[in-house]
Amino acid sequence: MQEYSQRPSARLGIGIDFGTSNSAAAIYDGQELLLVKLAEPQSIMPSANYIDRQYVSAIGQKAISDYISGNRGRKVELSAELLGEARSGTGGGESAMGGPGESDTNKVYGQAFNDGSLPGRLFRGTKRLLGNTLIDRIAIFERSFRLVALITPILVGIRQALEAATGRGVDHACIGHPVNFEGSGSERNNIALERLGESYGHAGITQQSFCPEPTAATLSYLHNFPHSNNELVLTVDFGGGTLDFSVLRRSGSTFEVEATHGIALGGDRIDQTIFRQLVFPLLGKGERWTRVVDGAEVDTLFPFGEYEELLINWPISYMLNQNKYTAPVMQRMAQSDAAADKFKRLYDLIQQNYSYQIFEAIKAFKAELSVQESAVLDIPEIDIQVEVERWDFEAMISPLLFEFEQAISRILDKAGYQAGDIDLVLRTGGSSLIPAVKDILDNQFAGKVVEHDPFTSVAAGLAIADYYQYAEAELS
Repeated sequence: MQEYSQRPSARLGIGIDFGTSNSAAAIYDGQELLLVKLAEPQSIMPSANYIDRQYVSAIGQKAISDYISGNRGRKVELSAELLGEARSGTGGGESAMGGPGESDTNKVYGQAFNDGSLPGRLFRGTKRLLGNTLIDRIAIFERSFRLVALITPILVGIRQALEAATGRGVDHACIGHPVNFEGSGSERNNIALERLGESYGHAGITQQSFCPEPTAATLSYLHNFPHSNNELVLTVDFGGGTLDFSVLRRSGSTFEVEATHGIALGGDRIDQTIFRQLVFPLLGKGERWTRVVDGAEVDTLFPFGEYEELLINWPISYMLNQNKYTAPVMQRMAQSDAAADKFKRLYDLIQQNYSYQIFEAIKAFKAELSVQESAVLDIPEIDIQVEVERWDFEAMISPLLFEFEQAISRILDKAGYQAGDIDLVLRTGGSSLIPAVKDILDNQFAGKVVEHDPFTSVAAGLAIADYYQYAEAELS
């Protein structure tokens, strides 16, 4: 059980929602709630950090733009990473002539590879790594950076935007976090929160309180409706990286969190599913490849599987622009058949590093399907236009929707309630706008579901929590 008790406060409430995909921040002074323009004129900023070879950092949309422009049309040439030299002597350390013994000098190579012309490294979704105990440092060119150092510049940018909005220094905030960080270790949540707190500290936010993201979303809603009392509220926060739940009961001025639950299911996985299902077949997946090997004609499926993971993870898709990937594509697109156009698309995608543009088109397509019965996936960069009915899209993501339904059952079981016991269901987060997600909730909680500020509810609730100094107790 968690309890949040209201305490009087004279200080300005600051809330920071550092998300897997995007970040937001809010200010509350006891009267007015203000969303900070992190990416003028927008309140939402991509959670991205780009570090160039001079170790100059750019954040937000500029980080993404710098990454795209730096890799467009760039040929990737990898070389093995030299770790050092090992000297092996032939005998007793000195030769008969009195000098050093004869030796062979062998270069020692690691399993990593250097991309000599790489202009910079892009880091997005770094929040996913916070609970991974196996990752503490990441090599960037000739230096090794701690994971917290990759997050800190984003948080510095957020703090600076807060200071510009308030006209004063900012050293405190209520910090949002998922119910469960991604990973599998039993200590991942504690480790992730320690790392997150350290990153905020380096960014100048030294006075910290923490609040689970779905709980913060609930607080922002209940703040808008202060007269509601003794309501049992289920909040569903379906964001870009995680799916989080809380069951909270309000009684007077006290909020009691009865259960929380979270899984690694978010909009990113839905976008990748769309890429696989709709775009891959138009890039050559499933096509055959005929060529001459050692004088004999060989006919096989094109090895598209070697390209898939790099295609659906756009921050590293530039790695496809290597001879080992482009040469087979060039050979296949030279064949005079109908599939050649598909491989020409794949070649253009690789050469111009269009994966990010594809995901942006997918997000727009997904948003249109949220309000229309059909939509067109339009990707002019590689000459793709595909019209899809909403029912076909829902069939496409049905395994993910099943995970969503299972997670609802799990939070109700943890709280010890049936669906009929819930008085109000708050639906927030960008992925909560998907009609199939709405339908699942409406079917289980008929007449009780309310949409609540899908992209900013968490930041608002964190600012309110910081103003009133809601104290987060330990789970028992």
